[in-house]
Amino acid sequence: MSEWAPRRFYKEASAAPAEGGFGVFLDGRRVMTPGKSPLVVPTQALADEIAAEWQAQDEKIDPTAMPFTRTANSAIEKVAPQRAAVAQMLAEYGDSDLLCYRADTPEDLVRHQAERWDPLLDWASETLGARLEPRAGIMHAPQDPAALETLSARAHDFDPFELAAFHDLVALSGSLILGFAATDPRHDPEHLWNLSRLDEDWQAERWGADEEAQEMAVHKRAAFLHAHRFFALCRPA
Repeated sequence: MSEWAPRRFYKEASAAPAEGGFGVFLDGRRVMTPGKSPLVVPTQALADEIAAEWQAQDEKIDPTAMPFTRTANSAIEKVAPQRAAVAQMLAEYGDSDLLCYRADTPEDLVRHQAERWDPLLDWASETLGARLEPRAGIMHAPQDPAALETLSARAHDFDPFELAAFHDLVALSGSLILGFAATDPRHDPEHLWNLSRLDEDWQAERWGADEEAQEMAVHKRAAFLHAHRFFALCRPA
């Protein structure tokens, strides 16, 4: 039995100004979220991207081919009602940030991590005003509370749409600092993603890659790059 999918019932998808921002319309009728809230986003560029997803649908609508629509729905229905809690949950990554937990052996991995991760910690200190310190080993060692508070305040400044994207940037990379770096247009998202995979790639080069793990990494990379693009579209050009 084939899986049921809703059929396309409209000819044209478009984006236009709407109360509270910009809406997406199907033959002039407003698109709603699954929970029946108006799908209104903060910028014309993001609304255009969502409208393009709807326009690209064939005879049957495939929600898995509509990542911008899904993230916008999540921002409206899941993030907005608990914005402070989501921001705080993400801020807590700072106290166990991926970039801070370093190997103590072998020497080439120790050097590899320092050469690639230290510049991001320096960037966070200079740009975000928060210095996180690296630790050797996997045992937790608390970071400076003042630095964590500074990073937390920045996370709480994001609106629900930015925060929905920021959630994926942080959760997928395992790093609050990499997440913040991905919101800065001066950073290449591919480079940031590769930094988050440094340990796994180092192991794979020496012991061989696990096919299942590689496949999962491909999906996570795509999700990270999507989150980066979504965040950028949330901000006016």
